[in-house]
Amino acid sequence: MRVLTALSFLAILGAGACVTATPYQPASTADGYGYVEANIESDRVRIVFRGNTVTDREQVEDYLLYRAAELALLRGARHFILTQRDTESDTRMVDFGIGGSRFSHFYYHPLHGWAPFRDPFWDDRSWREITRYEASAEVFFGFGPKPEGDPNAYDAAEVEQTLRARIAPPES
Repeated sequence: MRVLTALSFLAILGAGACVTATPYQPASTADGYGYVEANIESDRVRIVFRGNTVTDREQVEDYLLYRAAELALLRGARHFILTQRDTESDTRMVDFGIGGSRFSHFYYHPLHGWAPFRDPFWDDRSWREITRYEASAEVFFGFGPKPEGDPNAYDAAEVEQTLRARIAPPES
C-alpha cells in the first residue's frame, strides 16, 4: 500500500510539472518542445515548432509565424512566404489511474496460461485524452516589397508587431 501511495504521489508531481504551455524558445534536448530551424538555402529555412499537451494549436501556429518574422527581420528581409505549411496533431489516451494495478487480477486460460484480467466494476482508473501539436513550414525570405495577392506572403514587421503580445517567453 505504501508503494502505491508513493507512486500516486509521484504521478501527481509529474503531472504538475507540465501545467504551463510551451514558452517561445528554442527546443531543448530534454523535452523537444519549442522551435527548431534548419537552413535550406541562403534565403530559405525550414521551421518546426512543437508544443506540449497544454499548448493549443493556435499558439503553436502563432509561434511558428513569429519565428519566421523574427528570422526575416534578423536577415534584413521585408517579407516572407510560407510554403509546405502543415500542422500535425498527436492525440492519445493516457491512463491517470488512482487505485489498484491494471493487472491486479489474473486468471488461467488453457491456451494462454496465466493472463491479466481487467474487472470493469473494480477498476478506478481514469483516462484522459491529450493532444500535442507540431507546426512546420518552409520559409522563403523576400527582400523587396511583399507580393500582392499571395495569401502565403507576410509582411515581417507587421507579423512581429501583431503577434508580440501573444508570445510567452520562457520563465527565468
